[in-house]
Amino acid sequence: MEIEFLKIIHDHQKIIFKICRIYRDNKEDQEDLFQEVVYQLWKSFPSFKGESKISSWVYRITLNTAIAIYRKTKIEINYIEEFPEKIHPSTENKATENADRLFGALRKLNDGDKALVSLYLEDFSYQEMAEITGISESNVGVKLNRIKNKLKIILN
Repeated sequence: MEIEFLKIIHDHQKIIFKICRIYRDNKEDQEDLFQEVVYQLWKSFPSFKGESKISSWVYRITLNTAIAIYRKTKIEINYIEEFPEKIHPSTENKATENADRLFGALRKLNDGDKALVSLYLEDFSYQEMAEITGISESNVGVKLNRIKNKLKIILN
């Protein structure tokens, strides 16, 4: 049972971490959330009956855990006394900066939109997204178009 569970975690760690990154700002919080998700998956694993795809089950547990913990977290604001004089972003950090901007924009979306985007980024089909989220396949397409427009506004 342990070996099977570890294989599931290994096979699905990218989607787990992607959701953690959407719901958490810094690396430490993302890692903490990842650990909590793995714990929740382990607790739920004996009751998994195989009625849905394993990826759908992992996604649902991950998303539910991320949302539950996200809602419990209090916002902490840290003020700095001085701004740095000059900031020179290096070209090698450009990809990281773009990814950080994207994930920052994703954090501004509501929970349902975040869920759809994370599925979209993992290349789930519209049909699979519909099954996981419980909305119709055509509604998935409509919502994704609206989300893309929201992200364009946020990023510009």
